[in-house]
Amino acid sequence: MDLLGFPPETWLPWAFASLMGLSILIYVILDGFDLGVGMLMPFCETEAEKDRLVASIGPFWDANETWLVLAIGILLVAFPTAHGVILTALYLPVFVMLFGLILRGVSFEFRAKAPAAQKPYWNTAFVVGSLMASLSQGFMLGMYIMGLTWTWAHVGFAVLTAVFLSVGYSFIGAAWLIAKTEGALQKKAIGWAKGGIWGLILGIGAVSLATPFVSPRIFDKWFEFPQALYLAPLPLISGAMVVFLWWKLRRLPQENDRYAWTPFAAATTLFTCSYIGMAYSFYPYVVPEKITIYEAASAPESLLIILAGTLFVLPAILGYTALSYYIFRGKAQELHYD
Repeated sequence: MDLLGFPPETWLPWAFASLMGLSILIYVILDGFDLGVGMLMPFCETEAEKDRLVASIGPFWDANETWLVLAIGILLVAFPTAHGVILTALYLPVFVMLFGLILRGVSFEFRAKAPAAQKPYWNTAFVVGSLMASLSQGFMLGMYIMGLTWTWAHVGFAVLTAVFLSVGYSFIGAAWLIAKTEGALQKKAIGWAKGGIWGLILGIGAVSLATPFVSPRIFDKWFEFPQALYLAPLPLISGAMVVFLWWKLRRLPQENDRYAWTPFAAATTLFTCSYIGMAYSFYPYVVPEKITIYEAASAPESLLIILAGTLFVLPAILGYTALSYYIFRGKAQELHYD
């Protein structure tokens, strides 16, 4: 079944790569902010502040992880060859990430039901789980950029990326708290964001400096005319967002809290620009410089069947995600388990 003159073996892999990319981007933004909120818990002084942090992500955190499941599922069924290569190369950090997510989920529930004397232990487990998931995701990002090859230099870059991504998650988490909290806690969140923005900038800068040197092909896409023109809007938009955040964070809090959501929107734009830049750089490869999406794709007949199912599943996930954020809009309230 041709689409706009393109045969199915061309447009189907591209469509599934786009769906997988969209799922990863949504996951990074949504689960990124709630992982960031978890890592900010040690900076809270009272149990009431910690409870309000948890309440700010309580209705969302579990659903946010659905996007990770969807992305890995698409990778498995649409690009099975790449799935085997990527998860084999990243087996250890994937294990750490999953352990961290499990620890985080268990501690999230138990901290609300455990006796008061045990609550600090579950708070610690929540922070540790958030940190494990964030660091492992950053490490995987660094190794992916470096072509999934384990050398000391590549591992060192991956460790650097792990630290910067965790700081980036903390920043977008602080931006989320600016929108969802008020009073003293909101002021603290503004301070956390002011410090975290520099880590986010350094992280984006480190990845941006390394990416064009992964291969001559990527270098040409970045710096040769006319290919460089396609990438040019992204650093301009990113620079504008950084300037806006620097300006806005120095004017918060305001009596009219109507625009407290704007730092989160700007942070989301920064993450999106960075991700689009990576996608542009590595396309058409799903395993950097080794396997393209067309080489790794399942048979067109299989992809058509999977696409039919995806057209039902994806709107459902988008729908209940949007509905949950609409229902629980506004400032975070006390979280009950009654």
